[in-house]
Amino acid sequence: MKTFSIEEKERIENVIHECKICFVGMSDEDSVPYVLPMNFGYKDGVIYLHSAQEGRSIRTLDKNPQACITFCTTPQLIHQHPKVACSYRMKAQSVVCEGKIIFENEYDEKVKALNIIMLQYTDKTFKYSLPAVNNVKIWKMNIDKVMAKEFGVMQPGSTSYKDKSEF
Repeated sequence: MKTFSIEEKERIENVIHECKICFVGMSDEDSVPYVLPMNFGYKDGVIYLHSAQEGRSIRTLDKNPQACITFCTTPQLIHQHPKVACSYRMKAQSVVCEGKIIFENEYDEKVKALNIIMLQYTDKTFKYSLPAVNNVKIWKMNIDKVMAKEFGVMQPGSTSYKDKSEF
């Protein structure tokens, strides 16, 4: 089974839009890695996130705003031969984005970011109370570098695992 790079912007954006969570990686001042699963929104090369106003991630990003955000589609178990363990793989697509997190403090921009985040999950429109907007921390990352892969691509003769009785 093979792994291939994904180069086309549309395919990369399709992977991002297919995902329901992302994983945000950062490193504190002692070079200790810290990774969080988060809800997100994406539009025009910018990833939007939201959180509480304070916490470990905010302290970490205040000192080092460089971050890595990873997306992965729902994996599918595949194999080339049902009785050969080494032929089993997960088929999925992933996108890894690098950039600098900035915190958005302007009220209208925070509302815009919240709407973009909500569009990742629903096509409904929302109104936000003043305290809700003021009390949320909005993160924005312009993507500086992106790498995308499709892995576990089946070769001729491969099948998807469907029948548990094969084990």
